[in-house]
Amino acid sequence: MSWRQVIFVSLCATVLILSLSSGTDSARVPGAAKAMVPKGSARGVFMPEADASTFFKSRGRRSTRHQAELHAEQRVKKAASARRIELIEEQRHKYENYVEEVHDEQNERSRETTEQYREYQYDGQYPRYDWHD
Repeated sequence: MSWRQVIFVSLCATVLILSLSSGTDSARVPGAAKAMVPKGSARGVFMPEADASTFFKSRGRRSTRHQAELHAEQRVKKAASARRIELIEEQRHKYENYVEEVHDEQNERSRETTEQYREYQYDGQYPRYDWHD
């Protein structure tokens, strides 16, 4: 026999022995016969096995969506859209405030520069009352 045939026969024997053995029904911890009951928000996520099987049987791959599922999905999309719009408005408001501050600073600097020029560089040719702010 070649080494491939030996490995194949040994694997088949191992699978046969494990499948016929009644000692390893599951990986359950001894003494933990009753199932854990989910607490808090986990109750909304997990459901009993019987309910889960009927849920998947009634909703096959090609089944139509139920009205409640459509409404729930629309509510989620609407909430995400509202959050996105709020974020965009907040960013736009911050940017407008920033632009206004920069514009005010620039006006202040140019006003100060003009005042300094008028005060220190005045050569006396033109009367001061002609200057308008």
